[in-house]
Amino acid sequence: MFDVRTDLAVETREMYKSKFNREIDGVIVEEREMDDVKVTNVDVIDENGAKVMGKPIGRYVTLDIPEYTHYDGTIKDQVAHVLATALEEVIKIPEEKTALVVGLGNWNVTPDALGPQVVEKLMITRHLKKVMPDAIDDSVRPVCAIAPGVLGITGIETGEIIRALVEKIHPSLVICIDALASRRLERVARTIQISNTGISPGAGVGNHRMKLNEETLGVPVIAIGVPTVVDAATIANDAMDLVLDEMINQAEEGKDFYNMLKSINKNEKSQLIKTLLNPYVGDLMVTPKEVDDVIDSVAKIISNGINIALQPNMIMEDINKFLN
Repeated sequence: MFDVRTDLAVETREMYKSKFNREIDGVIVEEREMDDVKVTNVDVIDENGAKVMGKPIGRYVTLDIPEYTHYDGTIKDQVAHVLATALEEVIKIPEEKTALVVGLGNWNVTPDALGPQVVEKLMITRHLKKVMPDAIDDSVRPVCAIAPGVLGITGIETGEIIRALVEKIHPSLVICIDALASRRLERVARTIQISNTGISPGAGVGNHRMKLNEETLGVPVIAIGVPTVVDAATIANDAMDLVLDEMINQAEEGKDFYNMLKSINKNEKSQLIKTLLNPYVGDLMVTPKEVDDVIDSVAKIISNGINIALQPNMIMEDINKFLN
């Protein structure tokens, strides 16, 4: 069977529902609208749901942001506040406890540079109580951050770096930001996923590393991801499905050509596409031509959302005074 590459829980649920015309047993879905942002909660509540979804038990929150978000500062601020609200629902530690933010990815590759770009825009406060104690009171949460790079640059597994940091500074929460893969181009840089189950660095492009979760790090881990790429084989498969469906609509029902089109097994066709493409394009991933602008934009949205969520006693105007 064709393995459609996606990191989004909401897409896995959509594909299952489309195929079987029902919800997954062990998965609860709730949808709502907040400031023109569609918010979908996918709760995996038992082992059956986890097996079908291919994801650990936990909550996956998906924000589908408006089309022109990246070109409108007001909409960006609205999305950031919706993101902050969603984060506050899963941040379960006292305000005085330390949070460590990890920007995963390769800063030299734009579609993979989301994590490092978010880290650059964060309000970092863990050191300030020593540096400027008069300006920092107990209402300001200690926050520290790191962009550890990737194995190919550092020669060190990202998980090893983060685990060593956790053992040294003892944060009460880790927030990881990473680029993901989607199965649909329209979701690229238009969807933000939050989960309380951790993350596997590099999983979006097939590079599975040590998982970053509560089991491996010993503290709660929140993952924030944005799809920045789509698998080329998936695009080719979806395009062919559209062509086949249109040909079926145009063909005369009952005729040999119509029957031939209807008899095509889409799973077998998908596997054939992947097999044929592999010698020529390998594991090619596709990203939008304006990726530089959209990564910068979504990094600002996520950093603002994290800043607001981690500093609930501060307004955005005061937070901005601490940013570079």
